[in-house]
Amino acid sequence: MKEFLADTPYAPAAFHRWFEAARQNIYTRVERVPLTALDSWDCAPGAAALTHRSGRFFSIEGLRTHLSEGAVQSWDQPIINQPETGILGILVKRFGGVVRCLMQAKAEPGNINGLQLSPTVQATRSNFSGVHRGKPVPYLEYFQNTAAHRVIADARQSEQASWFLRKRNRNMIVEVREDVEAADGFTWLTLAEIRRLLRIDDLVSMDARSVLACMPFEGEPRVRPSSHRRGSGPSTTEDLLSWITAARSRIDVRTERLPLTELKGWQRGPSGIAHESGRFFDVIGVRVEAAGREVGAWSQPMIAAHGTGLVAFLVTRFDGVPHVLVNQRPEPGCVDVVELGPTVQCTPRNYDHLPPGARPLFLDEVLTAAPERIRFDVTLSDEGGRLFHTRNRHLVVETDERPDHPGFRWVSLSQLSALMRHSHYVNMEARSLLACLHALYEPAGSALANERRETS
Repeated sequence: MKEFLADTPYAPAAFHRWFEAARQNIYTRVERVPLTALDSWDCAPGAAALTHRSGRFFSIEGLRTHLSEGAVQSWDQPIINQPETGILGILVKRFGGVVRCLMQAKAEPGNINGLQLSPTVQATRSNFSGVHRGKPVPYLEYFQNTAAHRVIADARQSEQASWFLRKRNRNMIVEVREDVEAADGFTWLTLAEIRRLLRIDDLVSMDARSVLACMPFEGEPRVRPSSHRRGSGPSTTEDLLSWITAARSRIDVRTERLPLTELKGWQRGPSGIAHESGRFFDVIGVRVEAAGREVGAWSQPMIAAHGTGLVAFLVTRFDGVPHVLVNQRPEPGCVDVVELGPTVQCTPRNYDHLPPGARPLFLDEVLTAAPERIRFDVTLSDEGGRLFHTRNRHLVVETDERPDHPGFRWVSLSQLSALMRHSHYVNMEARSLLACLHALYEPAGSALANERRETS
C-alpha cells in the first residue's frame, strides 16, 4: 500500500504522510484459528449457532431461504445475525466555503490491507453502550445529540443482505459550525480528495462508502419520461416507487432459521464451516491483537468469501443526463423483500460451472466491455469487522443499449440519491457504486461539491 499511494496521482502528499503515520499506531495482527479455539464463544462442533457467551455482539446461525422467483429458489447457508442498529457517521464542516469531512484511519481484522479510510464514527450498539468495556467512541456525541447541528442525512440502511440477517446501520452526515479538532488517527479531507481516493484499491472502507453515498446529488435537469418508450426509458419517481412496491407485494421470500448442523451442503471441518462444492464462502475463526482501537484483543468468527465479487452499473444518457440500470434484488437478509441493487451483483466464479442461460443478466456484457466504455474500475473491500478479506470489483460501464427487462429500470443519479433519504430502498452494493458515481458525475455547482473549483 505504501508504494502504491506514493505512485498514484489520487493520493495527495499530505494525505500519504498522515496515513503512513497512522499506520504506525493503528493496526491489527490477525491469526486464523479453529472455531473451537475462540475465547468467550460457544463454537462446539455440534452447536446450533456460533454465539458469544455474553449474549451480545452477533451470532452466526443457519438459514434456509425459499424464494418465489429466480433461477435458484431454495438454498441453505450460514448467516450473520446482529440484531442491533449501529451508527455510521461523517462529521462535515465548511472551511472558507469548502466542505470537508472528518475521516479516520481504522484497522479492522478483515481488512485485506490492515488500515482503511473510515467514517468519523463507526460503532455498533455494543461498542457505544460499553458492552466490550473498551474506550469511549470519539465524536459519538455529535451523532447522538444533533439539536445544535445541521443534519444532512439520517436514514437506516441495510448491510449486505446475503451475509447479514436484517442488519441495519444508521447512516448519518452531520454538519457542525464550531471548530472540531482532529484527534490522533483522524483528519479533515475535502469531498474532492475523498472521491479521488475512491480510485485506489481497498483504501476507502465500505462503511465510508455507504455514508458518502448519502451525500445529496444536486443540479440534474429534469428528464420527461414521456419522451421515451416506457420500460426502456427513465421513470418518474412515482412510477419507480410503485414498481418497487409491486415487487415487494408479488415476490415471496420465506426464511427459516436452522441449526448449523442441519444445513444442506455445508460441512464442519477442523478449520471452520465450508460448502461441499468449495464455492461461496467459509466460516472461520480469528484471534486479533489491535492497537488504536477501543479494545486491544479479542477473538471472533468471520465469513471469508471465495473469489472476488463483481458489482457493476450499466450507464446511459437520456437527454444528456446519466442514468444507471438498477435491479430489483430480493435477498434473505432484506428487511422488506427487495432493495435496488446494481445491474450486476455476483461472484463470477460461482457461475463458472453453469450453462450460459443460468448466468446473471448483463454479466458477460460488463466483463467483456471495451476499455473505452469503462468509466470506473477499482476493487474495494467489504466490511472488515465481520467479513475476512472479502472484496468486490466495482465497474461503471457506459452503453448505448437500452435493455428492457421487468426486473430492471433506468434511474437517474438524483432519483437514486433521493431514495437514499429513506430506509431500505438501495442496497449496500448499489450504495458503494453510488459513492463512485458521485466522483464521476456530480455537477460542479452542487452545494456539497463546490469545493472542486478550489481543490482542482
